[in-house]
Amino acid sequence: MSIFLNKDSKVIVQGITGGEGTKHTALMLKAGTQVVGGVNARKAGTTVLHRDADGNPVELPVFASVAEAIEKTGADVSIAFVPPAFTKDAMVEAIDAEIPLLVVITEGVPVGDTAEAWAYAQSKGNTTRIIGPNCPGIITPGESLVGITPANITGKGPIGLVSKSGTLTYQMMYELREIGFSTAIGIGGDPVIGTTHIDALAAFEADPETKAIVMIGEIGGDAEERAADFIKANVTKPVVGYVAGFTAPEGKTMGHAGAIVSGSAGTAQAKKEALEAAGVKVGKTPSETAELMRGIISGL
Repeated sequence: MSIFLNKDSKVIVQGITGGEGTKHTALMLKAGTQVVGGVNARKAGTTVLHRDADGNPVELPVFASVAEAIEKTGADVSIAFVPPAFTKDAMVEAIDAEIPLLVVITEGVPVGDTAEAWAYAQSKGNTTRIIGPNCPGIITPGESLVGITPANITGKGPIGLVSKSGTLTYQMMYELREIGFSTAIGIGGDPVIGTTHIDALAAFEADPETKAIVMIGEIGGDAEERAADFIKANVTKPVVGYVAGFTAPEGKTMGHAGAIVSGSAGTAQAKKEALEAAGVKVGKTPSETAELMRGIISGL
């Protein structure tokens, strides 16, 4: 009852000994995630102490490379908590090791670096799915958390969620907590990202346990318009949408690096119209969007 991530996923943390890596490794373990080790070349051969979901002590090995971590632990997911200047190298290392899923949380990664890493992943045959950067990651409630989403907002349920915005991911999960989610993915709001709305929509469409989908977009770019075309052609499940940024001034970057409106391109209104033309019900606020989803679920 999930996409990309489940209770059997074995997770390593690139940057496990840093401040963010330490904090979020602890929270991921508490959420039940099967964290099996970490990577920091300078501290290879050491261990870090944490507690599992039951409060029992757990000693996690630190490896010199992602490839070594995979070889020793069988890891199939990596999450990168590394500073922006080193994020591209961390991504390339994970791609070279052919880890199936890489979640990049880091904010402020130069767009050129992300573009290079993404092109490199494609040149390697896309064996590594990238989520992010500048995103909250992915959670399959009750099974596994790889990212920074609070794990106690919601439980399991039939809704799939894909969102450009981290905070709106959390809000929608909270608004619909009485129904629950199969998987929630924050894809990030940078101009260049790995996994897109379309990738998530295709996976939710194929997942038998996901009955309906919430898609959250925001101003800037044309990702939502392209997603609308995809929904029209390929998605049979009901989709509700929300587009952040109706009041944003033209020409000003809002919050995310990709959230900038130029002329009529990238406006919230244009995205709303494209989604509605594809049969998506679009709410004016997150709460209204949640109410639309409640109506859909009650009618299934």
